[in-house]
Amino acid sequence: MKLSFAIASFLSATLALGSQAHADDPLPTEEPAANADHDEPGTPNENTEHADAPPSATEPAAEVPATTPHRARLSSSTMRRPRLQVKDDGESRLEKKEDTVLDGRHWRISTAQGSVHVWVPPDYDRETAGTVVYVHGYWTDADGAWKNYDLARQFKMSHQNALFIVPDAPSSMEDNVKWPALTDLRRAVTRANIKLPDGPVVVMGHSGAFRTVMQWVDHRLVDQIILLDAMYAGEQAFDEFIKSGKRADEHKMIIVGASVAQESAAFVSKYKFALAREKVPDSMSGFTKKERQAKLLYIHSQYSHYPIVTNRKVIPLLLRATRLKSL
Repeated sequence: MKLSFAIASFLSATLALGSQAHADDPLPTEEPAANADHDEPGTPNENTEHADAPPSATEPAAEVPATTPHRARLSSSTMRRPRLQVKDDGESRLEKKEDTVLDGRHWRISTAQGSVHVWVPPDYDRETAGTVVYVHGYWTDADGAWKNYDLARQFKMSHQNALFIVPDAPSSMEDNVKWPALTDLRRAVTRANIKLPDGPVVVMGHSGAFRTVMQWVDHRLVDQIILLDAMYAGEQAFDEFIKSGKRADEHKMIIVGASVAQESAAFVSKYKFALAREKVPDSMSGFTKKERQAKLLYIHSQYSHYPIVTNRKVIPLLLRATRLKSL
């Protein structure tokens, strides 16, 4: 009873605060400054060379779909990067470029749905490894997220034995989902002659990534979903993943809320088995044993929408809170 009351009180407070958070944030009218297309894909860049260098891209306000009643509709302006036309018969081997990033192997695969980055850490062991699929939000693409969010370094900092995949995803509300089926994304990786491991599959998505992730909830291999300020919509699909679906008993979920703390708290409040905490801790020792084992954990973030994915304090930590094996 005490625990249930504490969760209810915490969520009530979050709901009250969430309605005020970022209400006056300016909406983006153009893409953030990024020059990923002018660099050789996958080449170690300024961010990967200097661990303490802050992201150079301008951080726009959080994107929110027009279906959210208490928020303004975003401008229809969006980045339109020229996309290489890739002939794809659905069967042939896909072209890829390989290099070394932070002592790990990195590939950039060219597909008809956009680029796909794949990285494995230096001590990667496929026999015991799992898979992490990171899906970016709006106002960037896979190349931009890979470079400007310094994802290779963040993955390495997690110390997890995993094959990390970063696919292209919608860059605005006007874009279609690139990979409606996780099976097709996995097949694209194997068609580039990269072998997938058999361990747990963790899907991590930021912001507008919810549109892609919500379509993967019924995939038989997905073990855990981590939403980084991404609980904008799709509640029914995520209900299926954590509660009502065929394999829901086997699933775990972590939801981080900042700009959409109100929506996140409202979703979590439906479940008696959910746990909630204030702030992302500095290390795994900051989580209680119950929080580490929770089927559904909600974290009200002290970091705002873009720092969640750029400050190297959230992504590496939450990847450690999964069933992946440590290196």
